[in-house]
Amino acid sequence: MTASTRPILITGSAGFIGFHLCHRLLAEGRQVVGLDSMNEYYDVALKQARLDRLKGFANFRFEHVDLADRDGVSAVFASAAPEIVVNLAAQAGVRYSLINPHSYAESNLNGFLNILEGCRQASVGHLVYASSSSIYGGSTRMPFSVHDSADHPLSLYAASKKANELMAHTYSHLFGLPTTGLRFFTVYGPWGRPDMALFIFTKAILAGQPIDVFNHGNMQRAFTYIDDIVEGIVRVIGRPATADPGWSSDSPDPATSNAPYRIHNIGGGSPVQLTRLIEVLEDALGRKAERNLMPLQPGDVPASFADVSTLEEVTSFRPRIPIEIGIPSFVKWYREYYRV
Repeated sequence: MTASTRPILITGSAGFIGFHLCHRLLAEGRQVVGLDSMNEYYDVALKQARLDRLKGFANFRFEHVDLADRDGVSAVFASAAPEIVVNLAAQAGVRYSLINPHSYAESNLNGFLNILEGCRQASVGHLVYASSSSIYGGSTRMPFSVHDSADHPLSLYAASKKANELMAHTYSHLFGLPTTGLRFFTVYGPWGRPDMALFIFTKAILAGQPIDVFNHGNMQRAFTYIDDIVEGIVRVIGRPATADPGWSSDSPDPATSNAPYRIHNIGGGSPVQLTRLIEVLEDALGRKAERNLMPLQPGDVPASFADVSTLEEVTSFRPRIPIEIGIPSFVKWYREYYRV
């Protein structure tokens, strides 16, 4: 196969972001190989419903493989010979990492190493992988910039994502593998994850149940609509990381390197107060929420706000869909999917 006919391998293809990315690329006629373990972290029926939609495309092939299965992942790389890999598979969730920490080592560390090795063996042209805004942890310098250090994560999940960036850099340095890490900021939208706040709030409000509002509502997030995330990924895919000629070992920039390595934030524009998110959701549902005010939870950060200047420099794109458009779109999907 030539580079132009080699497929794109997307891990986590039955997940929230992976499903939307696969759907976009398949609709554009790209050959896509999807990999997913279909684990039970959240509703497998929702994952299966996403996957069933993808299987309607003739240019889609699915591999039911766990990222931590070294032989299984190696076999997928050998058979697919992908030109590009987008690694979205991971054990997600900040609070869950307090309950089941070993799953993060298996999926996010061992699993990511299997992806890196697969890329090296298959001579992949570009690895794009999901990092997270949570790695900024204890930092209060806003907006979060990829040029600032991020060495004080507040959860094992965040630490595992930071480790992915460090692991990717070693492969970029040692083997010339172009790698681009994308730090996602609070992604939401149709077909979203049931463990995320918007999903939890919607379910509770429609059931007439109170919602837990952490940090007494004094949380700020760069809520990012799924279409903006996918657009950012698609544009990055076609722009493999290159060495930064201006990189200095005397004053190293964490976002670039003298190896083909890049880090970008992908996050919504201005930070949104959690109370504002709830107000927009109430309007979309036509119901008021009963709010149970709670303290800040272990592992959570009170605020996150993305500086996306490097993403814009490389791709001429920045997320721009506001919650006033994105939340009603999510509610419409939720009502239709769950027949509420």
